[in-house]
Amino acid sequence: MKFKDKKSFWFLLVIVNIFIMGILLWVIYGNAGYSLNQTKKTHLIGASYMTMNNEFYKIVSEEISARAEAEGDRLILRDPALDASRQIEQIREMLGLGIDVLVVTPVDWKSLESVLEEARAKGILIIVVDTNVNREELADCTIISDNYNAGVLVGQYFLKQCDKARVVLMIHESAKSGQDRVRGFLDTIKGHKDIEVVEKIECEGQLEIAMPGLQEAINRGVEFDNVFCLNDLASVGVVAALEENHLLGSTGVYGVDASPDSKALIKENMMMASAAQFPSKIGSKAADVIYKLLDGEKVEKRILVPVELVTRDNVDGFGIDRWQ
Repeated sequence: MKFKDKKSFWFLLVIVNIFIMGILLWVIYGNAGYSLNQTKKTHLIGASYMTMNNEFYKIVSEEISARAEAEGDRLILRDPALDASRQIEQIREMLGLGIDVLVVTPVDWKSLESVLEEARAKGILIIVVDTNVNREELADCTIISDNYNAGVLVGQYFLKQCDKARVVLMIHESAKSGQDRVRGFLDTIKGHKDIEVVEKIECEGQLEIAMPGLQEAINRGVEFDNVFCLNDLASVGVVAALEENHLLGSTGVYGVDASPDSKALIKENMMMASAAQFPSKIGSKAADVIYKLLDGEKVEKRILVPVELVTRDNVDGFGIDRWQ
């Protein structure tokens, strides 16, 4: 009986070891194929926005990043900080990392042609957001606000406030979105002989450039009573310069974005109006397009996201403490 028990014990031990070994072999070899398949399905998405010092792009990126994470994919982000050459270098770096998708907001809408051609040659999907590239056919999809209409809406409201005016334009010539907003505004006020554009100031859509730019015009003695800004980073800089020079009460300020800062200024009657962009919608649409393209589905080549006018009369409905 004693011998028999020992024999049974060793027999059972061998069976258990065989069972454990079988599980290990399945984990190492059987599951390896499954893991490999999972790795093959993982996508790498590269993103390069114009600059990351603008909350607008952070919201767009957060929408895409959240979707990528939910899909088990990865997103890498590069910040060119308004440097077109740096953006090209960073995109080439991402191409070298093996990205499957490129999301891009061009610093200079004419500068990316060669690097986008390289991306297409590698079979990389290209989604352009917020502002166009020069050759839209290089992009699988372009998703932008209706920038021309943003200028039109602001221009129409401006004409209701002013029979005559001397206007300063804050512009960003290297961004097609900025060009379109200014063009929409100018086309709307065209033909009104008592409304004159007295100065154009290149500010790259940046507060820290707009503020001293307007200050310099004030120092030169430029006479004006209204300012149209291509975006609300510029608007906030303009308001600061006007307030510093005690001109805010006699100057109307108009912008595009309806950022939280500009909505607060509208609420306080320090700005007249701003055309609202919807960065969360742009980011969400971009994420949808990315995964439709990855699944082999067709998408529209261009998606325009509507804009809305924000004034003191309706600003509370947009939520002052957040983007819409």
